[in-house]
Amino acid sequence: MRAMAEVVNGSEGSAALKMKMRLLVWALWLLGLVSSKWIDGFDDLNVTEQHYYYDQSYGVSYASKPLLVGLTLINGAAAKGAVCLDGTLPGYHLHRGYGSGAKSWLIQLEGGGWCDSIRSCVYRKNTRHGSSTYMERQIQFSGILSNKAEENPDFFNWNRVKLRYCDGASFSGDSQYKVGQLHFRGQRIWLAAMEDLMSKGMRHASQALLSGCSAGGLASILHCDEFRGLFPWTTKVKCLSDGGLFLDTIDVSGRRTLRSMFRGVVWLQGVKKSLPWSCANHLNPTLCFFPQHLIADIKTPLFLVNAAYDMWQIQASLVPPSADPHGHWHACRKNYAHCTLSQIQFFQGFRNQMLNAVKGFSSSNKNGLFINSCFAHCQTERQDTWFAQKSPHIGNKGVAESVGNWYFDRADIKAVDCPFPCDKTCHNLVFK
Repeated sequence: MRAMAEVVNGSEGSAALKMKMRLLVWALWLLGLVSSKWIDGFDDLNVTEQHYYYDQSYGVSYASKPLLVGLTLINGAAAKGAVCLDGTLPGYHLHRGYGSGAKSWLIQLEGGGWCDSIRSCVYRKNTRHGSSTYMERQIQFSGILSNKAEENPDFFNWNRVKLRYCDGASFSGDSQYKVGQLHFRGQRIWLAAMEDLMSKGMRHASQALLSGCSAGGLASILHCDEFRGLFPWTTKVKCLSDGGLFLDTIDVSGRRTLRSMFRGVVWLQGVKKSLPWSCANHLNPTLCFFPQHLIADIKTPLFLVNAAYDMWQIQASLVPPSADPHGHWHACRKNYAHCTLSQIQFFQGFRNQMLNAVKGFSSSNKNGLFINSCFAHCQTERQDTWFAQKSPHIGNKGVAESVGNWYFDRADIKAVDCPFPCDKTCHNLVFK
């Protein structure tokens, strides 16, 4: 850039040349800005990023101000090599339980996409999903993390933890890239966080629930049996995955976009050694990063909450921009209301694949299921979809009631919605 300025100010410093150089600099800046949004894989489509809105107002009323919970860094993590992508300390937000929930623990694993290349991970390490330097010092606890009985009837007074996500491989990598100063230590972050929480009272838990949203929902599946192993058999332990049932499916161009990305994540970040042996001993490691090859073999009770028309998977896996060069799907991928009949039929095929993927899993009495026919992604952390007057329902039960009934063994929950557009309770996502 200094060389450019010198040319402009020298013998060739005409007004026209100055204007051309300004335009060039502006174009390079714009290109960098646009590419940075796509470099990070699918992270910009994560549920925690507010790039969408619901297609109608649901009028959630809060009893008081939202609960804000501070960030705790895990000070002993660095000695274990348990660091974020950029080498900073990992962290979590903890709100203590009380009364009947004083010995009950809910661990919520944050989502936020993945990085599958050196380039995407270098970009990611300068964001809150790769460095604790950029993490919010306080976050709002709502939905399954709420401390109000009228918003979270079964878990409001538990010890509730949100473990921040800063590794890019669903808390499962264990490698590094010294040249780029990248630390792929998701598995170590998971272990360091669990050790720290056990020292803060979780070892005395009478009840525990491991949960997660999106990439965190995948992590809750990957670590479910590990979590069970932390506690004595007298402790009631179960797991919940929200929006984490990522399918190895074909996109509209006939390619497997998500498989290609997961392959990069698994091999770059050294995920293979952290994968459940029940899968890794007979399948390619990349396939073992897909929940459909894991869920039937998990021994710990597991509950799946998922939208049959998962908007993250539609945007990033079924109809990524690379698979639609002529823009035939552009309007549909942003707003389900703009889809043609044939496009809706394509999504119905995706729903069928999801239902086939959970057949073996749902046959076990210990497992639970809530698959609603909505265009949504992650429904447990948002108050309007978790537990509210107009929250989504299957039959006469919403997400919170279904999860609570399953966890406390009040009912066998295998709730599967009828196909779109029969469900009028959906909170469908529309992308801006």
